[in-house]
Amino acid sequence: MAIRLEPILTEGIAQVSYFICDDSSGCAAVIDPRPDADIYLQKGRKYGVSITHVFETHIHADFLSGARELVARCKGSAKLYVSVEGGASYDFEHQPIRDGDEFEFGEIKLQAKHTPGHTPEHLSYLVSSTEEEKAWGVLTGDSLFVDSIGRPDLLGDEKTEELTRALYNTMRNFFCKLGDEIIIYPCHAAGSACGPNIGDRMHSTIGYEKKHNPFMQMEDYDEFKKAIQDNAPPVPSHYPKMKKLNTQGPEIFGHTPQVRSLNVEQFEEEMNNKDTVLIDTRDMLAFGGGHIEGALNIGQRSILSVWTGWLIDTNAPILLVMPQDTNLERVVTLLWHTGHTNIRGYLGGSMRNWQESGKPIKKLPQLSVQELNQKKEQYKPLDVRKKKEWEEGNIPGATHIFLGELLDKINTLEKEETYAVYCASGYRASIAASILQKNGFKKIHSIPGSFKAWKAADLPIENKNN
Repeated sequence: MAIRLEPILTEGIAQVSYFICDDSSGCAAVIDPRPDADIYLQKGRKYGVSITHVFETHIHADFLSGARELVARCKGSAKLYVSVEGGASYDFEHQPIRDGDEFEFGEIKLQAKHTPGHTPEHLSYLVSSTEEEKAWGVLTGDSLFVDSIGRPDLLGDEKTEELTRALYNTMRNFFCKLGDEIIIYPCHAAGSACGPNIGDRMHSTIGYEKKHNPFMQMEDYDEFKKAIQDNAPPVPSHYPKMKKLNTQGPEIFGHTPQVRSLNVEQFEEEMNNKDTVLIDTRDMLAFGGGHIEGALNIGQRSILSVWTGWLIDTNAPILLVMPQDTNLERVVTLLWHTGHTNIRGYLGGSMRNWQESGKPIKKLPQLSVQELNQKKEQYKPLDVRKKKEWEEGNIPGATHIFLGELLDKINTLEKEETYAVYCASGYRASIAASILQKNGFKKIHSIPGSFKAWKAADLPIENKNN
């Protein structure tokens, strides 16, 4: 017999779901699943257990819930359990959970605890042995993170004060009163925008957080409120859409969404739809060397999920260009994580078939950091990193617009200016440069290596904090 509580990290969105089972009981639970649900079924087969319970800690805003997808794939063996605290309601079949409800899986017991603040309905789950009442762990969802806390501002300004007060009470009256030995299992790791400056460890303990997490140390409410306001990262534009979609109930596919291969003529025909968004997932150097006019360069790293969420409406029809056709399942899965399933097709044979068909190709010039430094009077550096990154040091003379806000602030830039776009390493710079090029900016250059390369070359740095 073995008790298992295994985290499953979804890179890019930095989301953590959990697989819980006592293999002697033959049953298991999953907490906060992502939509590509096969990973949980594989765990079940590995341990010889059936998934019987699928839990949500709250209505998620940052990713597409996979709870309904997983329940459907369990073919009747599992039920979906969601919180109805705080007046929460849903447009899909579910089992309601309230504060104090308990569930047993062999030697494992979960007890639901209402922990509002990040959202009104938010639940955490105390984990204990059925033979002992004392908890040894807590699944904190988005309420308590390693070194951080869930943000209370995702439901709009009219709800922020109420949720901030609720989050303060959750910290003081629940988490701060738990035993130091209790292990915390949060729903997000470093990189998520669901909390400020989340630590890079996958789990922690209540005792460690009491000593090192500033939000657990603040007894004064006004200090707590100010700290949350001062440290909150920008709210990604797709969060309100994800929350609405997860409340309604995402579409169930039963498999990875299927996407057809298009030849050059079919691809061109789909491009004629004015609402279609063309995403080129090749790396920045390949994109810069030649791409289809109007394409956005969002490379197929895990972070593709987040930037597609930020920049592209979930209902928009999408066309894909990839390095190779074999990349399709990975790219489609990354898009699925943030609700982008209206994918009209991909260019079969990638850019090779396009160029061999004699179709026009657009270039995006690249500049090395040495060239930028030597000819700095010819270029206006444009920094698209986060505010904190910008304040810690930047290329002298740069203009700063965070990538997530670029479309909203694009009219503040001069179309005739010659811009050299940079970020930390070049990934976001190429996204931003492709956005500007698509919107009629003709003198755009991206900087491979970006600020990391600039620092490595020991070139001058301007520091906004000094």
